[in-house]
Amino acid sequence: MATILLIHGPNLNRLGKRDAAQYGTKTLADIEALVAAEAQRIGHTVKAFQSNHEGALIDFLQAEATDAAGIIANLGAFTHYSYALHDALVDTDLPCVEVHLSDINSREDWRKISVTAPACIAMIAGKKEAGYVEAVATLQAHLTK
Repeated sequence: MATILLIHGPNLNRLGKRDAAQYGTKTLADIEALVAAEAQRIGHTVKAFQSNHEGALIDFLQAEATDAAGIIANLGAFTHYSYALHDALVDTDLPCVEVHLSDINSREDWRKISVTAPACIAMIAGKKEAGYVEAVATLQAHLTK
């Protein structure tokens, strides 16, 4: 049984209260439960963490990566400018799937750019919570190669 790290960036603690058209109606707890159930179904556990602070996310990755097999990350706005999180993802040497609830390619120009995606094996966007289920499957396919 492998551990998957599930990390969420700024404002994702407000899911369920934010713009439902962009982010859906599920809360962060709902999404974490969904990912945990899907991971358990294929024999994995999930360790979830959310922070509005870039350094806390980096600290979590550095502390937990040695005991994990992969990462699912929704880094929120940090996606678009945090080279520090990009580097932290690379430094884990783990496969990572980047997830976005909204379709970042149909939003403001600055949201169309992900500086963290090059550190990931895949990016899934615009599928609301279903994107997280797809991320678990994507990670599993990579881990079983």
